[in-house]
Amino acid sequence: MEGKELAAGSGGDEGSKDALGKPLGPTPSQSRFQVDLVAEGPRKSCGDLGVAGKGGEEAKGRFRVNFVDPSAGGESPGEPGGGSSEGGNVSGVQNGGDTVMSEGSLHSGGHHHYYYDTHTNTYYLRTFGHNTMDAVPRIDHYRQTAADLGEKLLRPSLAELHDELDKEPFEDGYANGEEGTPAGDAAAAYTPDSKGVVKFGWIKGVLVRCMLNIWGVMLFIRLSWIVGQAGIGLSVLVIGMATVVTTITGLSTSAIATNGFVRGGGAYYLISRSLGPEFGGAIGLIFAFANAVAVAMYVVGFAETVVELLKENGTLMIDEMNDIRIIGAITVVILLGISIAGMEWEAKAQIVLLVILILAIGDFVIGTFIPLDSKKPKGFFGYKAEIFMENFGPDFRQEETFFSVFAIFFPAATGILAGANISGDLADPQSAIPKGTLLAILITTLVYVGIAVSVGSCVVRDATGNVNDTIVTELTNCTAAACKLNYDFSSCQSPAGCHYGLMNNFQVMSMVSGFAPLISAGIFSATLSSALASLVSAPKIFQALCKDNIYPGFQMFAKGYGKNNEPLRGYILTFLIALGFILIAELNVIAPIISNFFLASYALINFSVFHASLAKSPGWRPAFKYYNMWISLVGAILCCIVMFVINWWAALLTYVIVLGLYIYVTYKKPDVNWGSSTQALTYLNALQHSIRLSGVEDHVKNFRPQCLIMTGAPNARPALLHLVHAFTKNVGLMICGHVHMGPRRQAMKELSTDLAKYQRWLIKNKMKAFYAPVHAEDLRDGGQYLMQAAGLGRMRPNTLVVGFKKNWRQGDMRDVETYINLFHDAFDVQYGVVVIRLQEGLDISHLQGQDLLSSQEKSPCTKDVIVKVDYSKKSETDTSIAFAPSSSERTPTPRKDSKSLSSPLNLADQRLLDASSQFQKKQGKSNIDVWWLFDDGGLTLLIPYLITTKKKWKDCKIRVFIGGKINRIDHDRRAMATLLSKFRIDFSDIMVLGDINTKPKKENIAAFEEMIEPFRLHEDDKEQEVADKMKEDEPWRITDNELELYKTKTYRQIRLNELLKEHSSTANIIVMSLPVARKGAVSSALYMAWLEVLSKDLPPILLVRGNHQSVLTFYS
Repeated sequence: MEGKELAAGSGGDEGSKDALGKPLGPTPSQSRFQVDLVAEGPRKSCGDLGVAGKGGEEAKGRFRVNFVDPSAGGESPGEPGGGSSEGGNVSGVQNGGDTVMSEGSLHSGGHHHYYYDTHTNTYYLRTFGHNTMDAVPRIDHYRQTAADLGEKLLRPSLAELHDELDKEPFEDGYANGEEGTPAGDAAAAYTPDSKGVVKFGWIKGVLVRCMLNIWGVMLFIRLSWIVGQAGIGLSVLVIGMATVVTTITGLSTSAIATNGFVRGGGAYYLISRSLGPEFGGAIGLIFAFANAVAVAMYVVGFAETVVELLKENGTLMIDEMNDIRIIGAITVVILLGISIAGMEWEAKAQIVLLVILILAIGDFVIGTFIPLDSKKPKGFFGYKAEIFMENFGPDFRQEETFFSVFAIFFPAATGILAGANISGDLADPQSAIPKGTLLAILITTLVYVGIAVSVGSCVVRDATGNVNDTIVTELTNCTAAACKLNYDFSSCQSPAGCHYGLMNNFQVMSMVSGFAPLISAGIFSATLSSALASLVSAPKIFQALCKDNIYPGFQMFAKGYGKNNEPLRGYILTFLIALGFILIAELNVIAPIISNFFLASYALINFSVFHASLAKSPGWRPAFKYYNMWISLVGAILCCIVMFVINWWAALLTYVIVLGLYIYVTYKKPDVNWGSSTQALTYLNALQHSIRLSGVEDHVKNFRPQCLIMTGAPNARPALLHLVHAFTKNVGLMICGHVHMGPRRQAMKELSTDLAKYQRWLIKNKMKAFYAPVHAEDLRDGGQYLMQAAGLGRMRPNTLVVGFKKNWRQGDMRDVETYINLFHDAFDVQYGVVVIRLQEGLDISHLQGQDLLSSQEKSPCTKDVIVKVDYSKKSETDTSIAFAPSSSERTPTPRKDSKSLSSPLNLADQRLLDASSQFQKKQGKSNIDVWWLFDDGGLTLLIPYLITTKKKWKDCKIRVFIGGKINRIDHDRRAMATLLSKFRIDFSDIMVLGDINTKPKKENIAAFEEMIEPFRLHEDDKEQEVADKMKEDEPWRITDNELELYKTKTYRQIRLNELLKEHSSTANIIVMSLPVARKGAVSSALYMAWLEVLSKDLPPILLVRGNHQSVLTFYS
């Protein structure tokens, strides 16, 4: 059986036989691997192969690697039944999906161990990665869902490889990424029909297009005039400067184009995916518009040339202006027809135009070597050193300067993005754009320089065109080059001037050329090809912009038609814009604006490369290496300078338009995430500043309340969130802690989904906060984890905020123990503690409020949803209890009810719902009462001050209440007033309470004793052992000894509640010092009773206790 060829995964085609039906038998000289190309064809289902069946699947158009035993010689007979997979025996796939070979057999001294399977009479050789659940690296795992180039496959999730096997490894019954998985279905649904789609290579798609676009009318009509004005030397410098700008931009374009797969949209796609939708959206719109107007500019250039010819022959139709309009309109209709006929036709037209253009250039070059006597009076003498020397220096006339000449030439260098603009129609944009663009810049620059030098060496600046101006006798005062060549053109110095020569005749190239009509054809070709390229570019860019839905009003233009997804609607729009500007026929105003629009996009492409390099994003790794971030920055600055050189008012207008569109897109916040360098730089800045901040010691002047709020799900306790947000917004850190309990696996799933969901919710509701979920066995552990680990460097919480546990008497007292221990844990880690109590409660998760809340907050796109609450879940599996009031034993699940209306809310729930949104409203003129009874470092005073700095609270006045002696009330008030003025905190009143230590009313004492009765231990009435055992089992119980010991403190809380009702019952909010209970000495039930009696029946109250470090200072 030696020499048997073993196919590694011959899923849908013949594995063991070649095309002639003979068994394959490798010769001894063959290598160990044999590569067969897998045919593109419909794949057969491998569903019956079990888990290992995916090994049989080969990607379309990929290779199949067959293992071959090189030691075998000669052919061997095929095994019966070992042929095709239809016989049921697929080589390389084991029965039941188990691996037949042992691991050791792969490393056993170079010999192959074939394991014989009696069921199928087939030998197996293990193919790594095809019969394991873990997938080997392959390109299909990295595709986006709607990829054009192939299907997306899903690699096994970490859970599939790592989780315990208490369930099927694939929940949906399918192996990784095969038929049936949602991603597989999506990929199958989006398989574009590749037949008939036209894709271009780098020559036809990029090089030809760029060359045609760069070689414009300037080449034939203006270049000779530029040489006359600036001289050969400065003309080459002008061309060189323009080339520097375009080359740097070309390098930047190449870098961005090779940093990942490029889709349609050209400059817009490159900029938006690099810098984000704001810059991309701004530049995309003006770039598409500039291309549309450029169509008009080029068509009018063509029409002007035609009208010149008509005028020469005396065959004008109406008058010059109207003739331009008529010819322009007819031309643009013909161009539109070519474009709509499809990209293939347009590409063929471009090739024809390029050939004409090259012939015209060749015609000129040949003409320079044939100096005819008839052309000498017009200033053309052939290559002469005298003419070269005379024309080398500048001779600016008619108030022209170097920069004005540069401004006239620069539009001739634009057009380098013509290839990139149709990136969606290129077969391989990553390779085509760099090669085609840079080569086009090189070729066109050489041609420009060559023609500038040759025309400057052949033609004098001024010539009369008069044959009689030859010199018969030698003139003494004539030093011009023409005089040395026996022509006297000195009469051109008169005010009347001449009509020939570089300075006076725009048609010098026609005059020099061997066959003048060919130059006219070249002019037609240059204008029409540029017009055609722009007519194709504008709709493609606009379509890509509309597909991304950055400007929702333009959505209708995103639709494409036919195999190539042609933007027909965009073509019509471009045609109408172009036609409108053709009918204006005054393009001297439009031309500089277009140049500036193009330059703005060049500047941003250069800036994109600089920005991406600066952001150091790991995703920025272009395959094109010949770029430098600083050179790109210089390129961007040069583009901006050139904009002002060309036309300062057009540059300002461009800046205003780009800025306006940028602000609009930023304001609209399109819901896209392209991994832009702006995101990367934001991250890098945050990281660097966080690290820099970590090296700075804290200072009391810079203290900020950084709050860890135990909210649970943030939308369950909106009042808690809004009140804390009032004093942390733009001041300090706010982290919403959420402790998930219950089964670990379920909690872990919830953690990841909740993180994204609730962070989005916070952003949508304009909450400047972070969401931090943890999984823990109980609430106390979760709280400890958060207090120890939340935050980063100096941006760590220093204050724990919790809601008051309203239902503590009805619930399990172990929950109260946990709740109170949280305070102790917070003080242990030097946190301040804030307890917030609303009489109505805070937790609205048991109402239909989760949806009503959204509508109350007037958040966009949210409708009121009728919800029935499902209480079917038991408390054992509750995974989202938080430290907050009324953490109800059952977590309700809001459920949409499609038929019946839900029953109206009862009064208590309605009040709760109203209270939950009370801090979102403007608070009006009222008081914030601060009961600063104990000095905790100043947090009790700082929080109300910060609240009054916010817009909603700015009309509220701070009233300060302090304890004091009856005989020193005035002195204490003055002392406090002095302190507050030194702290620079405004207050409306200071009240000194001398009667805090008065005994409270008897009925209040009786009510307190009645409240704590169920939680007392009554150890005096029990035997010692029984009492000790009970205290050990239920540590929260209140002992008689403890009650006696803290009698004064108990009375103080009752008395304070009486005073609060007397003085602060009308306040908007009360901020009061939180009483501290000694750890291990005061039981949880007693401490909870103190907080209950202190804060009951009052307006919203914050019980605050800082960590006794100063947070206020009066030193500068």
